[in-house]
Amino acid sequence: MLEGNTSPKGQQITISPKLIVLVLVAIVIILLAATSLFVVDQTEQSVVLRLGRFQRTVGPGLQFKLPLGIEQNYNVPTQRILNMTFGFRDEGSGLTTGVHRGDYPEESIMLTGDLNIIDVEWIIQYRITDPRAWLFNVQERETTIRDISQSVTNKLVGDLAILDVIGPERTNIEYMAQRDMQRSLDQYGLGITITTVRLRNIVPPKGEVQDAFEDVNRAIQDMNRLVNEGREQYNRAIPRAQGEAAQLIQQAEGYASERVNTARGDVARFASILEAYQTNEDVTRTRLYYETMEAVFEKTDGTTIIDKTLENFLPLQSIQQRNEGGVQ
Repeated sequence: MLEGNTSPKGQQITISPKLIVLVLVAIVIILLAATSLFVVDQTEQSVVLRLGRFQRTVGPGLQFKLPLGIEQNYNVPTQRILNMTFGFRDEGSGLTTGVHRGDYPEESIMLTGDLNIIDVEWIIQYRITDPRAWLFNVQERETTIRDISQSVTNKLVGDLAILDVIGPERTNIEYMAQRDMQRSLDQYGLGITITTVRLRNIVPPKGEVQDAFEDVNRAIQDMNRLVNEGREQYNRAIPRAQGEAAQLIQQAEGYASERVNTARGDVARFASILEAYQTNEDVTRTRLYYETMEAVFEKTDGTTIIDKTLENFLPLQSIQQRNEGGVQ
C-alpha cells in the first residue's frame, strides 16, 4: 500500500500500484490508438511515410499505421476536381462566374499576333492522379501550375490576331492550351491531369482601345446582318428563277418533241406516197391532183367555175357578195 494524503476526516488515502499500472496502460493504449489509426475520405487517397521515406498509398476507409510518429500519413484529394482562375478571383465553384474579388491584369493582359493588347480571363480544372508525385516531385505546386498555364496561354494568344482570339479560334485555343499544359506538367512529374480549360472573358483593355474595338464589333455585326439578308434574298430569288427556267425548258422540249413527231409523220407520209408513185405513176399522179384540188376549193365559201383549159374563170363568189351588198 502506498500512503497518500490525509483526508479532512483524518483518514489516510492509499493508491494501489495496480491502479497506477492500469491507468498508465490505458494512457499508452489511447496514445497508440490515436497515433496509429487514421481515416481516409471517399474522395481521397493517403500517402504513408515511414521515417520520412515513402512506404505505400492507401485508399478510403479506416487505415492503420505505425504509432508514435514512426509512420505519417498525408491525405490527397484524388477524386475531386480542383479549380484555378486567371485574371480574376471569384466565389463561385466549377466554371461558374461567381463574384469578382479584384482584377489581376498581370495574369490576363496579353499581346496578340497583330500587336493588339487584349484582356483574357480563363479557368482550368484539374484532378490529382498520382498522390505520391503531387506531394514530393514539385515543391511549389500551385505556383508551377499557374506559371505553366500563363506561359501556354500567352504563347497561343500571341500567335493569333485579336479577331481570331475573340471569334473563330476560341475553341481551338482551349483545346491546344489543355494539350500543351498537360505536356509541360507531365515533364515536371506533377501527377495531375488537366480536365478542362475554359476561356471565360476576352475583351480589349478598358478605355479608348475597348471603345474602338466595340465599334469594330458593331461594324462586323452589321456586315454579318447584311450578308444574312443578302443570302435570304438570294435563297428566295434563285429557286424562283430556277423554277421558271425549268418550266421554259420543259415547254421548249415539248415543242421540240411536237415538231420532231410532225416532221417524222410528214416523212413517213411522203415515203408512202413515193412508194405508191413508184408502183403506179398514173394513178398516184391523178389521186394527188384530185386531193390537191379538193384541198384548194374546200377553203372557199362561195362558188367558183373554171373550164378544163383554165382559160375562163368566173368569180361567182365575188358576184354573190356584191348582190348581197345591194347591187342589182
